[in-house]
Amino acid sequence: MAVKLQIDHLTKRYWLERESTQVLALNDVSLGVNDGEFLAIVGPSGCGKTSLMNIVAGLLPYEEGTVSIDGKQVHGPGTDRAVVFQHSSLLPWRTITGNVRYGMEMQKRFDETTMQQRAEHFLKLVGLTGFERHFPGELSGGMQQRVNLARALAADPVVLLMDEPFAALDSQTREFMQSELLKIWSKAKKTVLFITHQINEAVYLADRVAVMSSRPGRLKAIFDIPFSRPRTLALKRDPKFLEIEDKIWQLIEEESDRMGMVVEV
Repeated sequence: MAVKLQIDHLTKRYWLERESTQVLALNDVSLGVNDGEFLAIVGPSGCGKTSLMNIVAGLLPYEEGTVSIDGKQVHGPGTDRAVVFQHSSLLPWRTITGNVRYGMEMQKRFDETTMQQRAEHFLKLVGLTGFERHFPGELSGGMQQRVNLARALAADPVVLLMDEPFAALDSQTREFMQSELLKIWSKAKKTVLFITHQINEAVYLADRVAVMSSRPGRLKAIFDIPFSRPRTLALKRDPKFLEIEDKIWQLIEEESDRMGMVVEV
């Protein structure tokens, strides 16, 4: 299978002005994500997961290493990537259709008819047909995140980046959105890099789960997830599922203990 996103020997440092010192956030991270793969990243708080995501998105510079998509090195934001953040960040004065169109309008590579057709298609895909003329404030948090996802998919990215997209949702809605995301992903066929603190979310969604160490973040382990698709939420009660979840937790607890940190749940 072809590698779509390649990260090689990536290193990131932050300069702390007040303390006149540098902090090493990411240290020699190498990782490949295959075409059409769903890869999740987990790790202790502060391990650099979001920094890694922002670098791949082209929103954050880095000092050493390379990041490339289809062999082309990333030097900034591009139309080959779209990001779904924790908060939907929808424009409150735009209708739902207007919000989904926004990314396409910024790219200026789709004509009017195509933008409208794509907006309608992806709103249908995320189950929001009938809400096209509503405004974000009229939708629940879960529905707003569906709009956020539709907006990202409508822009036709090569790689979809998702940074804890369900963290702000209540637990019941979060579980429902996980199941819905898998249905949408199976139809959209996008390469996904997914950041989460929830271990069972990562195991449920992903083809592989990458575990990062505590700061400075480095790749500690990668788990192949053996479960066939489609998956249902009942999978989370499978003994093999719980075994994999427990092994990942043990690694994160080791890193948290090493740094004297409290493990996030």
